[in-house]
Amino acid sequence: MKPTIYIISGLGADKRMFQNFSFDGYNVIHIDWIFPLEKETLQNYALRISKSLTDENAILIGLSFGGMLAVEISKIRKFKKIFLLSSAKTKFEIPFYYRVLGKLNLLKIIPISFFKSVNFLTYFVFGAKNIFEKILLKDIVKNTDESFLKWALHQIINWKNENYFKDIIHIHGNRDLILPHYFVKYDYLIDGGTHFMTLNHSEKIKRIILENLA
Repeated sequence: MKPTIYIISGLGADKRMFQNFSFDGYNVIHIDWIFPLEKETLQNYALRISKSLTDENAILIGLSFGGMLAVEISKIRKFKKIFLLSSAKTKFEIPFYYRVLGKLNLLKIIPISFFKSVNFLTYFVFGAKNIFEKILLKDIVKNTDESFLKWALHQIINWKNENYFKDIIHIHGNRDLILPHYFVKYDYLIDGGTHFMTLNHSEKIKRIILENLA
């Protein structure tokens, strides 16, 4: 029986962020985001999501916000190995200026349409470099439900987590402008890697993952 790899993509994203990955010999399952309940915490959300992750000897990969969710799931279920990509393990790895937004409760003031707009600055910050990546980013933002986006942003800037599974392997890009690497205790730093590095540095990331699974 093939070992299982569960993959959780980033906020509003889907398995297209991993379209350049192939894990031969593994049973790859992409976990879909579900709609949060009213005022649901990330911890309770993780509890609901974890019910669909039935293989306790699996590998878990979390991208960006999906990595934060993976950290919370790891407190509920056991995994053979956990990989975080362009993500954060604790609240201390979230840039302080995001946490200031949370303390000031500015999400209630800033219209959600602000986060749904896509322009040259959006492409630059996310690291979408070519036409294909820009079209994909625009499509992801466009199709992200506004209520879900608002809930997710609230969870990110108000995340209280201080602990994580000791065997987590953290892979980060040195040009990530969403979650700058100098806030993060990473295990591997991808030179030139942006927040979109699963698309344009997939071979490097895949090699690191497979080497740690060998």
